[in-house]
Amino acid sequence: MALGARLELRQGQSLVITPQLQQAIKLLQLSNLELETFVELELEKNPLLAREEPVAEAEPPSEAASDETYVMMDEPGRAGAELDARPDDLHDCAPGDFATGDAQAPAADVGGAIDWSKAGGGGGFDQDLEGMESAYQREKTLQDHLTEQLQVLRLTGAERAVAQVLVDAVDEGGYLRLDLAETAERLGCSLELVETVLARVQGFDPVGVFARDVRECLSLQLADQNRLDPAMRSLLDHLDLVAKRDFAALRRLCGVDDEDVRDMIAELRGLTPRPGAAFGSVPVQVVAPDVFVREDGYGGWRIDLNSDTLPRLLVDQRYHAQVARASRTDQEKAFVSDCLASANWLVKSLDQRARTILKVSTEIVRQQDAFLAFGVEHLRPLNLKTVADAIGMHESTVSRVTSNKYISTPRGLFELKFFFTSSIASSDGGEAHSAESVRHKIKQLIDAEGEGRYGDEGVLSDDRIVEILKSQGVDIARRTVAKYREALRIPSSVERKRQMRLAS
Repeated sequence: MALGARLELRQGQSLVITPQLQQAIKLLQLSNLELETFVELELEKNPLLAREEPVAEAEPPSEAASDETYVMMDEPGRAGAELDARPDDLHDCAPGDFATGDAQAPAADVGGAIDWSKAGGGGGFDQDLEGMESAYQREKTLQDHLTEQLQVLRLTGAERAVAQVLVDAVDEGGYLRLDLAETAERLGCSLELVETVLARVQGFDPVGVFARDVRECLSLQLADQNRLDPAMRSLLDHLDLVAKRDFAALRRLCGVDDEDVRDMIAELRGLTPRPGAAFGSVPVQVVAPDVFVREDGYGGWRIDLNSDTLPRLLVDQRYHAQVARASRTDQEKAFVSDCLASANWLVKSLDQRARTILKVSTEIVRQQDAFLAFGVEHLRPLNLKTVADAIGMHESTVSRVTSNKYISTPRGLFELKFFFTSSIASSDGGEAHSAESVRHKIKQLIDAEGEGRYGDEGVLSDDRIVEILKSQGVDIARRTVAKYREALRIPSSVERKRQMRLAS
């Protein structure tokens, strides 16, 4: 076959992620503090950007800052119609939505055309932009470490919500900084439930976390070493005497001799009074809510953006006109044009970010209104896909919006991710199953092995458990069954078969 050069026309689709589109997506995942830093940098770089002066009392607030939504409840625990939400003004931040509507690029033609076929994934936007997320990676913190352990702990939905509140209240040293009675009242649950969850999470690594004082921290570590005997308890009750080195009083109170007292004090010195200090930390910052939720007095909820956390920027058109007239060379004109396009895009992106946060928050309140009304035990199973489908956005957009964003409710201040409790989809399209109920089903199936309920199978493999659960309306993957089985401390089917043979 002869080789030769020839001209050929081809038609294709590709997606070019422009710098402006990357910026709009990045803005979604920034916290209000990170956003303020970003805006300050943009103000330094772009002479056409200026801060909007605060409006007078008599004037209405800016459109973005005054956005609000009402969620009405048709019946207790279930939200009804949304009022004044203006859904046409709220757009997803996926690439396709930048082609039409309010999210379209400004007239200055920032970003250029969107070429849809170079996305590498067929035009979808399911994956994060490579390299963008890594800019926000940080050292693993104590909260990260505790949250990972929380994911595999067998808890009910209410217990898991309480546990997340406890994790958020742990300081850098590993100590719990909240009052249990106040927490129970705020979450609408019993004090016994909070104390039960606290006892569970106090078994987390590192040993000694979730203690409320030094004595409890040391007690947890000694109990883990099986060294918390009555004499040691007495010593911990009198740590002030240990500091004074009053051996005579300690000897009398603990009922031991001098040598035992010295040995016990040496054991205390081998413990860690700040178990969380070994992990990375971030500067302590006061969390400001991005959204406020309050009762409207008519059986519903009013959702408002926190205008104090919204950057107020405008494009200085007067200054632009001056520098545009003074521009002489092509390079100067291009610079002014780029600054104007960039300023217009940033203002529009900030407005879209605010509206997207409001839209996602409104749907979360709609889904979790029972929690707001009745307490933590009424928290519903909820995932990103449910919210994304309900408001017509992509899951990745909802994920970015709920990261590092906080909502102030009558029950306290929560990160938006708090409201996403685990659930397993129904294979027949019905109501989703909570993760806890699925764990219980798995345990029941394994406990019933050998009873002949499922033929002569004996020990059930994870694949067989998946088949049985799907026949019962639970759509679950094999790896999820394996994860739940391991969390329940149940051996694999191979190990269980071996145990049955040894027992027979």
